[in-house]
Amino acid sequence: MGTKLDILPIDKWFNTNGKPLIISGPCSAESEEQLLNTGRELAKISEVKIIRAGIWKPRTRPDIFEGVGEIGLKWLKKLKEETGLKTCVEVATPQHIDACLKNDIDILWVGARTTANPFSIQELADNLKGVDIPIMVKNPLHPDLKLWIGALERFNQVGITKLAAIHRGFYTYEKTPFRNLPMWEIPIELKRLVPNIAVITDPSHICGNRELLQSVSQKAMDLAMDGLMLESHINPSVALTDASQQLEPKDLKILLNNLVHRQEFGTEDFENLLEKLRFDIDHIDQELLTILTRRMHKIEEIGYYKKENNITVLQMDRLRQMMLSRLKVGKDLGLDSKFVLKLLQLVHKDSIQIQTKIMTT
Repeated sequence: MGTKLDILPIDKWFNTNGKPLIISGPCSAESEEQLLNTGRELAKISEVKIIRAGIWKPRTRPDIFEGVGEIGLKWLKKLKEETGLKTCVEVATPQHIDACLKNDIDILWVGARTTANPFSIQELADNLKGVDIPIMVKNPLHPDLKLWIGALERFNQVGITKLAAIHRGFYTYEKTPFRNLPMWEIPIELKRLVPNIAVITDPSHICGNRELLQSVSQKAMDLAMDGLMLESHINPSVALTDASQQLEPKDLKILLNNLVHRQEFGTEDFENLLEKLRFDIDHIDQELLTILTRRMHKIEEIGYYKKENNITVLQMDRLRQMMLSRLKVGKDLGLDSKFVLKLLQLVHKDSIQIQTKIMTT
């Protein structure tokens, strides 16, 4: 999947000093007092560079607090003037954008629900044509990398080059410890496909609770994500939205102090050994792909044989026996059973497609 994104590296439009960008603030701006008191405490934490606050809240149902509206932007502007912190707000309509620009908001972000709708994204992008402001785009609710990249492309096409992505996890029907599954492979693939894109991880929305915030934040740092967006409230117990995932500023400071920051590159000796190990992996991967190619050739032979003898593509007994035997081999070799099962399912899916094509030609 190719991309045509012209994006400025984050250190070209925000002075990160080579450190992770930390964004914090309440899920929702609820009152002037709440917002100012939270922001004043956050300003005492040197790592926090940007304050975020929900002004318009896209709630699932209309009888829930949906934000204070434009008056909250004036509170943010006052906080910015007092503390020097940059400000960041979610926008979902062109009217939101106009109100933010009028109140000197520094950065806009697009929420997951909006990212999922290309019509909404295009409407926002058209409204931003000719405007020089950074835009951060959250991943869509469901794991659709093309949709995420497509949203970035739409903003880029109207001249926005100060772009970043926010990784807030993906909705799942499964019961898991997370509110939204991190699915780290997706933001990693985004960084591979889109050069210069900064990815800010949002542990608050991934976790949905305070207990997991430290470990998810650490994993984001270990995977070389470019920053964190963590929700903080002066008194989370009375928060009107997402109370269970917000931290008091003092607890945010503890979390940030406990993070271990690892270097992306090491000493010359380390790099030499790492290069050798990577060379070994390259060689193993080549062998692995060669073996898979040989397997698919055998699948083709079986497909032609089945066609000649009028045999169905799928035999369930054979599939069950194959899965059980391979899972046992994998377990004996010390491989994770879930990984082996996922690999076998992927290979079998491709095998079915190959044989089905043979049957229909």
